[in-house]
Amino acid sequence: MASNTLSPVFGVSNSLSGKSWQWRHGNMDLGSGAGSGIDDVVTQLLLARGVARDDLERHRNPTLRDFLPDPSLFRDMDSAAERLAQAVIAGERMTIYGDYDVDGATSAALLIRLLRMIGVGADYYIPDRLLEGYGPSGEALVRLADQGSTLIVTVDCGAMAFEALQMAHDAGVDVIVVDHHKCAPELPKAAALVNPNRLDEGDEAASHGHLAAVGVAFLLAIALVRTLRNQSYFKDREEPDLLSLLDLVALGTVADVAQLHGLNRAFVAQGLKVMGKRANTGMSALIDASRLKRAPACSDLGFALGPRINAGGRVGESTLGVRLLTTEDAEEARQIAEQLSSLNEERRAIEAAVQEAAEEQIAQQHNRSVVVLSGEGWHPGVIGIVAGRIKEKTGKPSLVVALDEQTGEGKGSGRSISGVDLGAAIIAAREVGLLVAGGGHAMAAGLTVEADKLDLFADWLDDRLATAVGKAQMSQALKLDLAVTTRGLSPDLVETLELAGPYGIGWPGPKVAVGPVRLIKADIVGTDHLRLIVSGEDGGSLKAIAFRAANTDWGQALLHGAKGRKLWLAGRAKIDDWGARPAAELHLEDAAWAD
Repeated sequence: MASNTLSPVFGVSNSLSGKSWQWRHGNMDLGSGAGSGIDDVVTQLLLARGVARDDLERHRNPTLRDFLPDPSLFRDMDSAAERLAQAVIAGERMTIYGDYDVDGATSAALLIRLLRMIGVGADYYIPDRLLEGYGPSGEALVRLADQGSTLIVTVDCGAMAFEALQMAHDAGVDVIVVDHHKCAPELPKAAALVNPNRLDEGDEAASHGHLAAVGVAFLLAIALVRTLRNQSYFKDREEPDLLSLLDLVALGTVADVAQLHGLNRAFVAQGLKVMGKRANTGMSALIDASRLKRAPACSDLGFALGPRINAGGRVGESTLGVRLLTTEDAEEARQIAEQLSSLNEERRAIEAAVQEAAEEQIAQQHNRSVVVLSGEGWHPGVIGIVAGRIKEKTGKPSLVVALDEQTGEGKGSGRSISGVDLGAAIIAAREVGLLVAGGGHAMAAGLTVEADKLDLFADWLDDRLATAVGKAQMSQALKLDLAVTTRGLSPDLVETLELAGPYGIGWPGPKVAVGPVRLIKADIVGTDHLRLIVSGEDGGSLKAIAFRAANTDWGQALLHGAKGRKLWLAGRAKIDDWGARPAAELHLEDAAWAD
């Protein structure tokens, strides 16, 4: 296979969406012979994702044994495990304080289930998104202490909760922080703060900064069990099966859009196997409510299971996710899962209304490198999703701010593009006084801003990130992994490509070019999805679908200007199992003229 080249693939330097097509690693034009050379294809996919040639075997089947670090590598991990062990042995009352999103719910559920396996109980507290906002509040922590908790573990929050943790300390309650969000040079007062993104972490620990909070919680679980073992706690009782908790780790990791490389790939690959066994009553009910007729795949965690858990925190009751993932009652699990599905439908309707209003403002942001949209009455529970949609539409980091006329403040959520660290910029804006509160990580961030400072903040953010956004956009060519003819796009090929998964942020799914083809049929399905039927020069035909693309410029070109013209198509190869026999289809991401 040829070495990488800067020449556009098939001469596509300006596709219908305005992109140049480049090989990700090297020329893999397989034509119609895509079913042969399976090991070669998988090897090339791994090499293209940065795996060293002498490390290929470890990445073909990522396991915890090959990727798991010693938890003691992380600062405060041993202190956190010792304090937790002390509470377990003494029978102290503990509360797990989780964020209201999927990462927070799965992190809290993991620790609660772990403690239950060990033989002790723990309360949980999930703040209300609208009434309390993100992160631990001092009032809530003190109230939990007054109710008898002597140890509180915050998960997926707390790294920047200076005032709240000081109030807890003054009230005499110990707090362990388990988080993954960006930290400031100074750390809040805590019994232990475990976070691979601490600025004082060593290089090896910091290399795990891509972990979601649930991954950090799993490492704490390992450390706790080891500490208890060393104290002979399991002399007369069975040790917990930590691997049984990996379904929670997989769900939280994917739903939080964590980078799927290294340890995270192992978490997700092994967690999907655990999830397929359906031993967790609540997870099983969630799968059923999502109408999945097979074992969940990685994409299902982000698009089917995760949104349902999130719906409780966004537009419903914030505790529903933790309740579902910790219950052992099948009927209760079924009822909660169905309630979350209903809330998810409600969330979609609210999201559509906010997105429509936000998109009306995009034209006014044409000259900005960072899109900042705001409106009164927008539901704070959906602004993060809308920010993600705006980012995809504009190709720029995007923030959506819900303004509250009564408080004079806005709650904002942002999503970034690869190469632009939005979380660090939000923290810097907070430090210079432009924000009331704010934090996050490279790809996502949240904030609170005074309404009369919003324009000043938007100007500052645009100025700070303009250079990084420009560089990122220049590198936004469509990276292709292989090319095939229509007959070459087969179910066997799709199965082959999945052998190098699981795929996600930081470990992108293979992009396949197909063509040249001619358009047989183009129509709109659902709200704004574009469906194509095309035929190839080899006599084959296939279906392609482009989600949310019917109203884009390139979608309109395919609908109205492609008759009689040859095309190249590019996207993700998937299995369409609706018919009598499984067939391969293309989830379209771009197209280009081939004549």
